[in-house]
Amino acid sequence: MQQSTFTKTTMETFQWLLFLLASAVAMPIVIGSVFHLDGAEITGLMQRTFLTVGLASLLQALFGHRLPIMEGPAGIWVSVFTVMAATGSFLSATLQTLTTTMIFTGLFMFLLGVFKLSKRILPIFTPLVTGTFFFLLTVQLSGTFLEGMLGLQGSSDTIQLSKATIAFLTFLIVLGLSIFAKGWLSSYAVFIGILIGWTIFVLVNGTSGNAQDVAKFALPNLFAFGKPTFDISIIPISFITAIISISNVVASVVAASQTIGLDGKDNADRVNNGTTLSGINHGLAGIFSTIANVPLATSSGFIALTGQKKKTPFIYATIILLLGAFFPPIVTFIANIPSPVANAALMASFVQLVGLAIRNITLKPLDERKVTIVGIGYLIGMGTMFLPTEVFNGLPSIIQNVMSNGLLVGTALVILLEQLWREKEISSFK
Repeated sequence: MQQSTFTKTTMETFQWLLFLLASAVAMPIVIGSVFHLDGAEITGLMQRTFLTVGLASLLQALFGHRLPIMEGPAGIWVSVFTVMAATGSFLSATLQTLTTTMIFTGLFMFLLGVFKLSKRILPIFTPLVTGTFFFLLTVQLSGTFLEGMLGLQGSSDTIQLSKATIAFLTFLIVLGLSIFAKGWLSSYAVFIGILIGWTIFVLVNGTSGNAQDVAKFALPNLFAFGKPTFDISIIPISFITAIISISNVVASVVAASQTIGLDGKDNADRVNNGTTLSGINHGLAGIFSTIANVPLATSSGFIALTGQKKKTPFIYATIILLLGAFFPPIVTFIANIPSPVANAALMASFVQLVGLAIRNITLKPLDERKVTIVGIGYLIGMGTMFLPTEVFNGLPSIIQNVMSNGLLVGTALVILLEQLWREKEISSFK
């Protein structure tokens, strides 16, 4: 049956909204746990996160790279928050320093984008590098998603069978509909999967969370972590984090362009504009005391899974998320999305991202050089992910942030080896 344009746009908008929510809801809880925030503080952090995610994504879609790419809490910033929490004497003072760090990182990114320096990074992101980045990203986050699907996030250290069953059912529904269904059932696989999974979860486990007496409307607090404080050591940390964040911009723009079917000729301009806006968005994250956002390459997995390539529904979804942040009852309701269901939907979108990684790596025939470079990057990058974070405690904090991130280490190795070991005529594997 033919859908009306209004119905189709509405369904696609809500599907994008669910993806935005599922990608944004976990990080405030993680950071709240690291810094021992109470329930009200975590709710406030979640409110500010929804605001900055919606605003950052909207600004990028309209004025930045102009692609339907979600801006979400950056993994590199979660690492920075965690490391600084472990090394700082007072958690409240650490949060104030982190506010300044995000603002300075935003300033560096803004300048690199305005002066069109960020596009110089684009040539080093060869298909081998982007493929490695996407693959290590799935490895890095798949464990987190699987923990959520098994009910292990939080206080539980054993598999919660009922939650895990619902999560895997959601996972199979999303994948099954996207692959085997036709028409609108395939296009709205994520929406349908989350809706069914959430309904079953409530029927089996009841609602999560307690009723709270919250105001119907509230403005997010500015500088909720306290007055920003400056430390000279944040300058190198901010600069390196800015460069790392630009790599997220590049990888996300390249992935989205490939998935949507663009020829990539505008990618340099998209990267420059995206970097400039990411700088502004980092500044907003500092002002609103939340986790800085970067373009998420997982958006390409979502686009490939659902076939939604239009930007208009994405823009509508970001506006809804942005406006919803001003209504605490809505934030509280959204915070009750079952973690197993949200993680199952995200895991399903990562299947497409793995495919994108493989297609990039095998874009040209694999020869001895490529296999060796990828092998070194994978082994050391994934090996770093399995090292306890404590092993880096003896290193300066700036080195801890880099060396403890397996995604960064593996990708950087592939970039370095590709530049040092230039391609020659070597027969490909048969």
